[in-house]
Amino acid sequence: MPTPLPSALRELGKPRINRAASPFLALTTPWLLVMLGSLSPSWPVISSAPVLPPFGFLFLVGWQQLRPGLFPVWAGFPLGLFDDLFSGQPFGSAVVLWSLAMLALDFIEHRFPWRGFALNWLVASAFITAYLFFALQIANLGGGNATPLVILPQLAVSVLAYPITARLVALADRFRLIPVRKV
Repeated sequence: MPTPLPSALRELGKPRINRAASPFLALTTPWLLVMLGSLSPSWPVISSAPVLPPFGFLFLVGWQQLRPGLFPVWAGFPLGLFDDLFSGQPFGSAVVLWSLAMLALDFIEHRFPWRGFALNWLVASAFITAYLFFALQIANLGGGNATPLVILPQLAVSVLAYPITARLVALADRFRLIPVRKV
């Protein structure tokens, strides 16, 4: 059951007859949420190993699973480019991995159009695992020397954080479709 909206947001679009969603909100909210998630490496968290999930990637997967046609397939390129600016990974790693993830998610959507939450979580877990593993391998190619055991805490937190990010994506989707513009 979706989380109820706060009363202030509910009242924002009250006169629903002769109203439509704002095209600006409808187009920019998903992109801005993914970009905001990509800024998470700049949070002041001190640890000896990676712990924070890749929130930008989690939001991208969440949007792609909630609204499959919302992002074009090429959206992995500019969003991955933005993520590369803040993630500390070798430049271009998120571009490649996010673009491949978008292609694979598009293929899965066409192959299995009707999925439940458990299957979405399983698919997202597989993508998160692959993303973290390949990002580690690309970092090792760039001069790092870490074993895959280093990312296990980050992997566990990321897989467990996916349902929360999926809820946030659903809440943002409800926000972006609030009828505020007079038709």
